[in-house]
Amino acid sequence: MTATVTTIRDPRSRGDGLGWVTRAVFGDERVALTVGAAPAGHRVAARYAVVPSLSRPRFLLPLGAPRATAAALLAYNALRPPRVRAVRAALGGLSRVGAAGPAFPTLTVSVPAGSDAGELLLAERLAVDLAAGPLHAGCGVRPLDPNHKPTLALFTGDGRPQGYAKIGWNGATRALVSAEAAALRELAELTGVPDHPVTPRLLTEIEWAGQVVAVVEPLPPRVRGVPVNDPPRIAALLAVARRGRPASPSRPLAGSSFLDRLAAGAARAARADSSGRRAVAAVAALSRRHGGTALEFGHWHGDWVPWNLGRHAGELVAWDWEHSGPDVPLGFDLAHDAFQRALVLRGEPAAAAAGAVDTRLARYGDQFGLGPAQRRAVADAYLVEMWLRTFRLADAGAGWNTALHPALLDVIEKRHSV
Repeated sequence: MTATVTTIRDPRSRGDGLGWVTRAVFGDERVALTVGAAPAGHRVAARYAVVPSLSRPRFLLPLGAPRATAAALLAYNALRPPRVRAVRAALGGLSRVGAAGPAFPTLTVSVPAGSDAGELLLAERLAVDLAAGPLHAGCGVRPLDPNHKPTLALFTGDGRPQGYAKIGWNGATRALVSAEAAALRELAELTGVPDHPVTPRLLTEIEWAGQVVAVVEPLPPRVRGVPVNDPPRIAALLAVARRGRPASPSRPLAGSSFLDRLAAGAARAARADSSGRRAVAAVAALSRRHGGTALEFGHWHGDWVPWNLGRHAGELVAWDWEHSGPDVPLGFDLAHDAFQRALVLRGEPAAAAAGAVDTRLARYGDQFGLGPAQRRAVADAYLVEMWLRTFRLADAGAGWNTALHPALLDVIEKRHSV
């Protein structure tokens, strides 16, 4: 009897990944979610296989159109780790013949009889906005994390990808989705910039039930990931920073809008959290030490890492522009790549990741016109920027990244004391 009650309970009441994803995707209370049959007075709008199980949900797989089901598993599979790729390939083969769905619990999405599903279901609304006809949406299920964004992979019934809908559901993720949409609108206006990476287009941005949703066009179908040990792509980084324009004249860090933003961000942090006072001191120390250092300023991708890069038809492709912004010191993306490779790929602590930034800038900084003083200024400024990003996400509801807080403040203070 206990198993039966657990099975039929609306998954939106759960506290795990399936709970927060279904609350974000199916936020309207008029939409019924059941495992099994639809309740009386409702009509079925969509069905999903919960893969691999209700106790260990990892993926919501759309049912009802075998080619769309297979595409949800197989699209961009080459970008995934080998073990995940193998499992998805096997399930994708079963899905093509309609055999995958029966192997998993079925989540039924239904709406009141006589209601307009286009007013209640996000996938139905996006089908209208994209003029794509009926759409089938797959969605990954990750552990509850206020910094994660549910993403719907949208496919037509015959398996053609139509876009990826990122859902900003809390303060932190709404800001990130809006920032990426703004960045993609600006990048769409760039044409003919040599060495600039190919960037997916923004297809639409809407507000939906208190959420911000941005739909980004699919990546090229044969895109392949960039090896994690690839050397930095200097020409592409310079193209992102300068956007096809000549190098800008160097300006002192003191008096720059960048330093002003750091100071304002640190002041906000100090008002919100006791650790913010350390950030205020860090910005003041940065100004004292490097205020007279002349730097070139430009744009940055903001999350330039191997898992956000790919290759297609001989060109570099870059996605996930949600941290992009203007008027930062040239070399920030180079620093970020080194920092994240150390922190995420190698599992090193913040101090070692900061050392990786110094090593990377020492090796490649001259190609950005950075001498020793500029390299140290860029590294120190980047680390302060990273802590302030960590604070912004925490303050918006994402919680602290324990790999960076308070360890990164400790690293920054130690560097300023040397």
